[in-house]
This record gives sequence, C-alpha cells and structure tokens, in this order.
Amino acid sequence: MNDLARAIDFVPPPGWPAMSRAQCIERLTAPGERFEMETIDIRGVPTRVWKNAPANLRQVAQLARTHGKRAFAIYEDERVSYEGWFRAVARLAAELRSRGVEKGDRVALAMRNLPEWPVAFFAATTIGAICVPLNAWWTGPELAFGLANSGSKLLVCDAERWERIVPHRGDLPELETVFVSRGEAVGGERLEDIIGTPSDYDALPAAELPEVEIAPDDEATIFYTSGTTGQPKGALGTHRNLCTNIVSSAYNGAFAALRRGEEPPAPVQKVGLTVIPLFHVTACSAGLMGYAVAGHTMIFMHKWDPVKAFQLIESEKVNLTGGVPTIAWQLLEHPERANYDLSSLEAVAYGGAPAAPELVRKIHEEFGALPANGWGMTETMATVTGNSGEDYLNRPDSCGPPVAVADLKIVGDDGSELAPGEVGELWARGPMVVKGYWNRPEATAETFVDGWVRTGDLARLDEEGWCYIVDRAKDMIIRGGENIYSSEVENVLYDHPAVTDAALVGISHPTLGEEPAAVVHLAPGMTATEEELRDWVAARLAKFKVPVRITFIEDTLPRNANGKILKKDLGAFFA
Repeated sequence: MNDLARAIDFVPPPGWPAMSRAQCIERLTAPGERFEMETIDIRGVPTRVWKNAPANLRQVAQLARTHGKRAFAIYEDERVSYEGWFRAVARLAAELRSRGVEKGDRVALAMRNLPEWPVAFFAATTIGAICVPLNAWWTGPELAFGLANSGSKLLVCDAERWERIVPHRGDLPELETVFVSRGEAVGGERLEDIIGTPSDYDALPAAELPEVEIAPDDEATIFYTSGTTGQPKGALGTHRNLCTNIVSSAYNGAFAALRRGEEPPAPVQKVGLTVIPLFHVTACSAGLMGYAVAGHTMIFMHKWDPVKAFQLIESEKVNLTGGVPTIAWQLLEHPERANYDLSSLEAVAYGGAPAAPELVRKIHEEFGALPANGWGMTETMATVTGNSGEDYLNRPDSCGPPVAVADLKIVGDDGSELAPGEVGELWARGPMVVKGYWNRPEATAETFVDGWVRTGDLARLDEEGWCYIVDRAKDMIIRGGENIYSSEVENVLYDHPAVTDAALVGISHPTLGEEPAAVVHLAPGMTATEEELRDWVAARLAKFKVPVRITFIEDTLPRNANGKILKKDLGAFFA
C-alpha cells in the first residue's frame, strides 16, 4: 500500500483489488468485447487501436443525433436538444461549403463556452476541414498569431473575441470570411443570420451533412500549445485521435469496475457541468466527444463561480464535474456548500495539473463522489492514463496506468529505457498521439520519434505500470490547468526598455496550484515599478500569464557555469 494512501487514511475494501491490471486488460479487450483492440499501421508505426471506435467525427455527429430531444447543451436560460444541435451543424456545414471551405482548409473558432461552440466545431470537422480552436483568453495579437499561423480561411467567433481581432484584420490576408455571434459583426457577418439563436435550432429544417469521405487519420484539429521558446505551436490532430478518447474514457470506467469486483456498468446518460474551456483538449477531446456519443448533457457557465455551480448542481441534478484541481478545491472549501443539495454528484474528475493527495480524500469524504484524474497533453489529444475510485485513493500521487491501446516508457539522459521506479523523461505512444506540429518540421522531429511523443515531463512507473509525474523537464508553470511557459513571459519583460535580466518562477497557491512571479534586474539608471511591468505584460499576453508579484534585485540573476539562471534559488524571494 502506498505511504500517501496511509496518510489520507485509505483502507482498501475487503478483497480489493478483485483483478490485477493484466487480468482487467485481458478481460476487457478480449475478441468480441467492447474494448477489443487491433494493430494497424499509422504513419509507418504498428499501433494498437480500439476496434470499435468511431471512424471519424461524421460518425460521432450521426451517433449523437440519435439522442433526439435529449438536452445536448444548457447555457443560462438556453437549452439545445441533440436534434436541434445536429440541424444547426448540418446548416452551418452546408454554409461553409458554399463559402468555398474544402477538405483540409482551416476554420478557426474563438469564443467562450457557448452552445454555438460545438456547432461550429462539428460543422467544420464533419466536412473534412481542420478546426482551429483558439484560446479565448488570448489578447488580440495572440489571436491574430493563431489565425495567421494556421492560415485560417474562415473564422467563427463571439463578439468579445472579434473586438480583439478587428484591429489586426489587415494582417490576415488569408482570412476570407468571419461569422460573429452575440453582438456587433462590423466587418463580419452575423452567425445568427445563418443558423439563428440556440433557441431556434430545433425549428431549423431537418438536413443531412454534406457528403465527404473522411479517413480516420485525416487531419481534424489544430490545438495550440504554449511554446517553450517563442511562439505557440499548433498540435495537428486527426479524427482517430479524437475518436480514441471516446473509448479510452469508457475503458477507464470499466477498468475501475472490474478492479472493484463489479461488472462494467451499462452506459447511462448523465448531466455534466463543463467548467473548463472547450478550446482545451481536456474539455473538447476528453469531454465533448464522449458526451456526444453517450448522450450526456453539457452545462456551460458564462464564467466560473462556485455558488452558481452549487445552484446548477442542485437544480440540474449534475452527476459529473471537475476539470482541474482548482475547481474541486473551490467546491469543497466554499462556505456556502452546505446550503445546497449536491447529492447527485457521482464523480469529480480532473487533469491538467498535479493534485494534492488530500484533495482525493476530501472529494470522497465530503461529496461521497469518486475522485478521478488522468494524464495527457495537447500532443496526445488528452487521455493517456486514468486513475479513479479505490485505485486513486490507494495511489493518490499517481495519474494511473495507460489505457490498453497506449504505452509509456521512462527514458534516461543517455536515451536508454529505465527500470520501474527510476525517474526520467516520460515518453508516450498510441493512437491518441497527434501527427506533429503545424508547419514546424524541426520541432516535430525533435518531439515525435517513431510513434512516441517526448512529453518533457519527468516521471517514474511502478512495477504494475502506474505512472507518477515527478517534475517538469520543460520550464513551465501550471496555473489552474493553464500552461505558462516562462520564456514567453520573460521575453515580454525583456522587451521593456528598463529590464536587462528577468526570470519567471512558480509560487505555490492553495487552489490554483501555482501562480507566476518574476524576479527582475533593471538597467543602471533606469526605473520601473511592479505595477508598470505588470501592465506591460498584460497589454501583450493573456491575463493568466501576468506575474502576480514582481520583485527587483540589484544584481543580475544567479547563473550556473553554462549561463542558465538558477531558478530553484529564486523561490526564496517570495517565501
């Protein structure tokens, strides 16, 4: 038993686990079973895949349509049925076609979580276009970069994002068409003139998707991941990547049941409160895809608010929520929690950031819900591992073992594979690994090797294959599930005329995990205040990247013999 499991007072139920991991895999993936596997060639690499996964997102949309009048999405007082959503998808897909969008063209999507988001996403991907979900928290220049870098031909956005993009419109010659929802569309066209408002979707004419042939390994998405150096990189995902997640999530649930000595449960339609942005692979790939096939209901919030979340959990009988540990902590610790009936909650799942073992125990004790987490990254289109229920309570510091179609290995500095228990760089492979980076052949060659993705995470595997993320090899801070690469913020600070030396470090935060803070050395004779530098960064980067604290030092920053800043020594400035 894990020492941390003892520390959170976990006592395994009698007879648990009922099966070993190997026995679970053998049982779940046997011929004729739901999680049967086959080995196929993907880009020259023999790869295990889920035999019963949908072939592409057209099939996902058509499966989703069978849920008919069931609520697909709820946003404030708007409720969209599965049939209404499909009609809007088919209508918008036909419009994209009429505007010259062909297979392989990029269609960008920039908006907060709204019912229009999954309409636009599926309208693009079901006709073979590549959807480019842009980070809705990005500034105008950041959004313009994503549009220009992807070469997007058409953009679907909300008025808030369009306002940020308009000043950069002249720098985007490839962007031919813009559809704007919920506001002024100066320089663009109103999305509502094509598909109406969400409350109109059910009244749209019944229609089929435009005809197109889509193979599983055709390109479907470009999700941008912050770059360790310079600009963000676009991870080029396929239909297979997204469809793999649908089966992987179900597999993790079935695995937990077998470990408990129960038969995997029959699929039941649930209600989920989706509080993380759909422009992340966690919400889009690990959430939306599986929800659509299962017929779950997604509830969106205008912005995160714990009390509003309590109200929604009570009124809509929410079964599933989570996203990042921050959300779980805020639900647990809010003083008004006791005023609401949260008994419908069955699972609080999260990924995207390390979670304290204490959080695992509290979810189980306070909510009576099963805690769950997993590990993945933009380059793996989300789910690679899963850890839930008793397994998570037993190993609260682990992100779980890989799903049956995935492999993990730990690689040392010399390139050799390390033994269980040894710490090195985590490498992952499987049908969820993306093709590479959009128009970045050198970065692709460096990160993707013979089907494996080099994750940049330092980790170890135990004898049974459970994975433990130990540290990050990349210079990255994770604030509430959002990746902040230090170099990006440091480069902006260096652009300030008074700054000659700067370093970004993560300082601990009880609910967000980490927040960015900067140590700065100013040029002789120059002055700058903390507020001035924070405003300087805020004008150029998304708000979550702005240092919460900046401290000034008289000397240049401490460095090693190679000239690399000794960041481990800088945390003391914020102690």
